[in-house]
Amino acid sequence: MEGTITNFIYLICISLFIIGLKKLSHPDSARTGNLLAAAGMIGALLVTLITPLPVGDNNYGVIAGGIVIGSIIGLVAAKRIKMTAMPEMVSLFNGLGGACAMLLAFVEFYNHPPEATLLSGQIATTFFALFIGSISFTGSLVAYGKLDGFLRDSLVPPAPKVINVLLLLVILFLSIFTMTRPELNFTYVIVILVLSLIYGITFVTPIGGGDMPVVISLLNSFTGLGAALAGLIYGNQVMVVGGVLVGASGTILTILMCQAMNRSLMNVIIGGFSASGGGTAQSGEQVAKEATFVDTAIMLKYAQKVIVVPGYGMAVAQAQHTVHDLEKATEEEGVSFKYAIHPVAGRMPGHMNVLLAEADVPYPKLLDLDDANREFPSTDVVLVIGANDVVNPAAKTDQSSPIYGMPILDVEQAQNVIVLKRSMNPGYAGIQNQLFFGDNTRMLFGDAKSSLSKLIEELNNV
Repeated sequence: MEGTITNFIYLICISLFIIGLKKLSHPDSARTGNLLAAAGMIGALLVTLITPLPVGDNNYGVIAGGIVIGSIIGLVAAKRIKMTAMPEMVSLFNGLGGACAMLLAFVEFYNHPPEATLLSGQIATTFFALFIGSISFTGSLVAYGKLDGFLRDSLVPPAPKVINVLLLLVILFLSIFTMTRPELNFTYVIVILVLSLIYGITFVTPIGGGDMPVVISLLNSFTGLGAALAGLIYGNQVMVVGGVLVGASGTILTILMCQAMNRSLMNVIIGGFSASGGGTAQSGEQVAKEATFVDTAIMLKYAQKVIVVPGYGMAVAQAQHTVHDLEKATEEEGVSFKYAIHPVAGRMPGHMNVLLAEADVPYPKLLDLDDANREFPSTDVVLVIGANDVVNPAAKTDQSSPIYGMPILDVEQAQNVIVLKRSMNPGYAGIQNQLFFGDNTRMLFGDAKSSLSKLIEELNNV
């Protein structure tokens, strides 16, 4: 009877996960979906704690201590984290999820009875959980370092493809060899763990910063897969279903982002956007034309349609609220004001959407890539705020460019393009942007938040 009640509550929790995930697909219901999924997770944790442990395994004190410490760390991190650092936090938390799967598999091997058979599906699943969890852990830490800036894309080991293939083959061989032994040799497990951790580093390190949104999504799917495998090991339905949901959604998102970039996943993994740049045309003697706040304010006041292209620079300047204020100021003048969102703008999937939602920008004002490109030819002014690679014409014209073939926002088709940047430095992909030297492009240098505030002030004075 007790097991029936537990499984019934688990079913309710699983249903909350699925309903919550469905509601996360639309901004209007996303908050409710997040709360439902969180309620499902809380319910699953409570049921797991209430379910009696076997005699002699009373570890409630340790479990309670872990929950308290983890909750405090999570609460403090969530309160203090800035929206600009949200990608780093997502990557770090994702890595911790992978570490959990890795440690569960490691403990399972540590407690493995010497007389038990090794050649079984259970052991194979445990090895796979150890491997996937390790990749997610160290790979996410590398992604965190790249996003935070203290790990450079130039720090790539020699012949990374060869190293990755060799590591993969050695890990596979050792796993099969260990399973065919008469009894478990724990030294082999430690070696496999260390090699898997190294593989996670060498797997992500060569991938360029421009591909980080895709990598984060891929690592997220790895973490979900690791959680599902851990659920299989312990026979926990909630872990299995929750892990499958995370793994499947992460995989689907990865595929969609690759399609949006017109690249295969293998191309991202093997030949990511290198920060060392590539063969895009150099600026040479070209000179970018600079705009003034007065001229830009006049353009905005007498425009009929304005589109903003937000990028990571907007996130760094925390200018999402200010751009929303500019939106309201221009709409008072009868101007149509919208936002063009590129699928890989920012440093994580949906980064720009999250920032603009935080500023209460109405969701219908957000245009996807195709809709925005249809509207640019009839747009009077495009404000590019901190975006670079997603508006770079080299993606369409320069076959030697590392971003060639990636669909971009065709902002150059608008009548006027104003680019808000701190300097002429290249973007995350490390290549110069020929848009800056276009006939209809003007540069407005400075901090995005400060520049937008000055534009609002000048707009009110015009």
